[in-house]
Amino acid sequence: MQVGKQIQHYRKEKNLSQDELAEIIFVSRQSISNWERGATYPDIQNLLLLSKVFEVSLDKLVKGDLETMKQIIHDQEFMRYQKDVVVFGLLLIGSPILSIPLILYFNWYGIVISCLIFAIAMFYSLRIENFKKQHNLRTYRQIVAYDQGRSLSEIEEAEERGKAPYEGILIPILFVLGIGAIALLFSWLLLTFFPIK
Repeated sequence: MQVGKQIQHYRKEKNLSQDELAEIIFVSRQSISNWERGATYPDIQNLLLLSKVFEVSLDKLVKGDLETMKQIIHDQEFMRYQKDVVVFGLLLIGSPILSIPLILYFNWYGIVISCLIFAIAMFYSLRIENFKKQHNLRTYRQIVAYDQGRSLSEIEEAEERGKAPYEGILIPILFVLGIGAIALLFSWLLLTFFPIK
């Protein structure tokens, strides 16, 4: 974190020792030392006092840290999004494939288990959609651009908006038809090789 270097820089610029700065903002000298070494991070109240003492804006005092924090948050959010996509895909593909054997062999319990798997898949679907709405992402190109920390140009953005209505209808229909065909094929194979007695 950069705030420690900033505190040290501005403290020296004001010709203050750690003890003097500690007295001014009512903390221990050890706290100032810990902040400057990066061992601890000042709370918001202390940051406001420091910015007032140094006569700099809070933004300027923590500038490097804001960028670092934004990048950390961005990376963590995108990693969670990627995990959610994988889990959702596995559940969505597994749900129709497993539902027929579950229902055939476990009757009502199979229906409950199938519904539970589908409900979990929908939960992940909602998390994915919330992430996309939060970051105004609609297409794969926009997601890749977001991951790389850049945005699409206005022309590319207009092209993506033009495709959005068709993709919004066509892709889910094709996906459901594909999953349904896989489920029927898997069920036929299962019943052919392992008939119910």
